Amino acid sequence: MRDHIPVVVQGRGRRARGARRNAFARALWVGAEVITTLGVVVALLVVHQVWWTNRQALVGAHEQVRALERAWGEPATDPGPGSGPEPGAEGADGTAPPSVGSAEPPPSGSTASSGSGSSGGAARASRPPAGEQAYAVLRIPRLGLSVPVARGVDKRTVLDKGYAGQYPGTARPGEQGNFALAGHRNTHGEPFRHINRLRPGDEIQVDVRGRRSTYVVDRTLAETTERDTGVIAPVPRSLVKPGYGYTAPGAYITLTTCTPEYTSTYRLVVWGTLKSPSA
Repeated sequence: MRDHIPVVVQGRGRRARGARRNAFARALWVGAEVITTLGVVVALLVVHQVWWTNRQALVGAHEQVRALERAWGEPATDPGPGSGPEPGAEGADGTAPPSVGSAEPPPSGSTASSGSGSSGGAARASRPPAGEQAYAVLRIPRLGLSVPVARGVDKRTVLDKGYAGQYPGTARPGEQGNFALAGHRNTHGEPFRHINRLRPGDEIQVDVRGRRSTYVVDRTLAETTERDTGVIAPVPRSLVKPGYGYTAPGAYITLTTCTPEYTSTYRLVVWGTLKSPSA
């Protein structure tokens, strides 16, 4: 009787191992495709946020500046202090200025005075339009910047359109008090991206219906919190860093934006004072 000798079929083992390798390779391929697709989607989102929103906002903001200039129909002049032609910059509900951010709700805090610095009997224009409608042009010659100014700091209707937004409750351009503005530093036109480059003596011009108020930069605050409402008070002075700001009433301008770039962690502040006619 012959002994039974078991036969090992090696071909089946090789086929099984090959199938496992093929399945693993397919899984790797699918994973690579998913990662590549996600990378493309993220890249497109970045391009849209950083480039396309800038392009859209810049085009719209520049057209709005031209529209205002056409409507005014005459070159801007410098009337000196106290001749701000646009009353009514205070908040419609009488609330205090919002926090020093892009679109923060108003906290409890100091209220702002609109100031009365115009001479008696001076002709006044109608109240500036509400919300998204621009009523002034902010110009910073050092930066080559011309940007519309609208009331409020709402992101969707003002800041994301590439405008500078006036904090509710702050003063009229060219008058006593603090004319305080916010603007994006990155994306959506990023009008305030380079305000960190401003130096003492640089001019900031605000045109309203062909009349110009010129401010001169004299102080900056490189970093403060978004809730530091003191920087946009009638006499602007940081509540977080009291060594920065002013101690006496005057006619001021305040520019605020986010810092560091591509974050909204802190706020960068630039201040200026109204230039006198003889300056």
